[in-house]
Amino acid sequence: MSEVKPLVLDVDGTFLKTDMLWECFWAGLGRHPWATLKAALRHFSNPAALKAELAALADIRTDLLPVNPEVAELALNSRVAGREVILASGSDERLVRRLAAEYGLSDRVFASDGQTNLVSRSKAAALVAALGEGGFDYAGNEARDMAIWEKSDHALIIGHTSSARALAAQGRNVVELSRPHRPAALIKALRPHQWVKNALLILPMIAAHRFDLVTLIPILWAIAAFSAAASSIYIVNDLLDLEADRLHPTKKNRPFASGAVPIQWGMVTFLILACAALGIAAALNVGFLAVVVLYMVTSLAYSLKLKRMRWVDVATLAALYTIRVIAGAAAAQVYVSIYMLIFIFPIFITLGCVKRLTELTLATSDERLPGRGYGRPDRGDLLNVAGLGTVGALLIFFLYSLSTQGRELYPTTWILWLAMIPMAVWLVRMVLLGWFGKQDYDPIVFAMRDKFGIGLLMIILSLMFWAAGLWSQWFGA
Repeated sequence: MSEVKPLVLDVDGTFLKTDMLWECFWAGLGRHPWATLKAALRHFSNPAALKAELAALADIRTDLLPVNPEVAELALNSRVAGREVILASGSDERLVRRLAAEYGLSDRVFASDGQTNLVSRSKAAALVAALGEGGFDYAGNEARDMAIWEKSDHALIIGHTSSARALAAQGRNVVELSRPHRPAALIKALRPHQWVKNALLILPMIAAHRFDLVTLIPILWAIAAFSAAASSIYIVNDLLDLEADRLHPTKKNRPFASGAVPIQWGMVTFLILACAALGIAAALNVGFLAVVVLYMVTSLAYSLKLKRMRWVDVATLAALYTIRVIAGAAAAQVYVSIYMLIFIFPIFITLGCVKRLTELTLATSDERLPGRGYGRPDRGDLLNVAGLGTVGALLIFFLYSLSTQGRELYPTTWILWLAMIPMAVWLVRMVLLGWFGKQDYDPIVFAMRDKFGIGLLMIILSLMFWAAGLWSQWFGA
C-alpha cells in the first residue's frame, strides 16, 4: 500500500464547486466593506498577500462551502483504500488546512502563504520537490493546471476538455471528470419570477387614467430597465449572503450558494445587467435615470447593511417598492399624487412585515434569522406593525377620497369607499397568511400568483374605475 502514489486535489473548482478567493472577497465585503476594498486595491498586483488579508478579514466557514460530489467521492474511496489525499491550492494556507482537517484529508497541504502564490508552475515545482516528478496523480480544472498535469502520473481533468485532448495526444494517462457547474442555473440567479414586482410601475398610469400607447410604451421600457437593475442587485445580494443562504433550509439551493454557478459568472452578469439598466434609463429621460440610480444605490445599501438592522430593513423594503411607483411616473412623465405615495407606503410596510413574519413562522428555531435582525420572539411586534400599516393605508385612502384631487378623479365617492372593503380583506388576509406561514417568502410575488387575492384586487380596481366613471366612458354603461 505504501507504493501507492498520493492523489493531489486542486481546491477551487475541483474539490470545491466554488473559489475561496472570491468567497473571502464577498464575505469580507459584507462584513468589512471598506477594509475589503482597501485590501483589494492595495494588493491588486500581489495575489498571495491579497488572499492572506482577505482570508483574515472574512474568516469564512469552510465547512459550508459546496463540494464537488464526484471529486469528494473519489477522495473518500482513495482514503478508504489507504491512499494519501492531499489538497494543493492557490488559496490561502489557513483555509486549505482547515478544509483538509474538516474532510479528514492529509495534513500535508500545499497552498499560498502570503508570500508565494501557489498556482501553475510554482505549484508544480512545490509538488515535484515534495513528491517527485510523476510521483503523484493530480486533479485540476483550469488550463493553467497544465504545468502540474505534465509533472503528474495520472491527470484527472474536471471539465477542461481541450487540456484533456492535448495531454491524451502526448500519450499521457488522462481521466476526465464532469464539470460541476450548470450554466442554465444562472437564469435562476436572475430571479425572473421577481420581475412581476415591476408591474408596480404601471400604477401611476392607472391612477392618472392615462390609458394610451404614448404613456404605456415608455413604462414597458422602464419595466425592462428595472428588471435588469433588480436582477443585478439580486446577484449582489446572493453573493453577499452566501454563508447565510447556506444555513437556510431552502436558500441553500440558490445557484451561488450551492455552487451550481461560479461566483465569477455572477460578477460578469451583474456588470452586464447594471449597464443595460442604466443605458435604457438614460435613453428614456434624466428623471427616470435618477430614480434607477436611487433604486440601485438603496438596494446595494440594503444588501450591504440595512437588511441586518431591525425595522430599518422593513422600512427600506417599503421604500424600494415605493421607488418603483415613482419610477413609473418618471418614465411616462405623468403626475403622481403625494396622497398616492403616502397611501402605498404603509401598504408596503405591511407587506415588508409579512415577508419577515413568513420567514420567522417557517424558521426551525428561536434564533435570529441568518443575516437578519429578527427572531421568532419578534413575530408579535411584526404583527402589530403590519396592523398599523393596514389601518394607516385605509385611513389615508379615505382621506384621499375627500380631497379635491380625489373628488375630481373619482366623483362617485361612495363607490370609492366601497372599494375599501375588499382592500381591507386583501391586506388582512395577506397578514394572516404570513402569520401562519402560508405564503411565499416574497409577498409581492405571492400576490401576483394568488388567485383569490388577484380576484380581490380586480374587484378593487373595478370599483375604482366605476367611481371614476370610466366604465360608462368606455362602454356607455
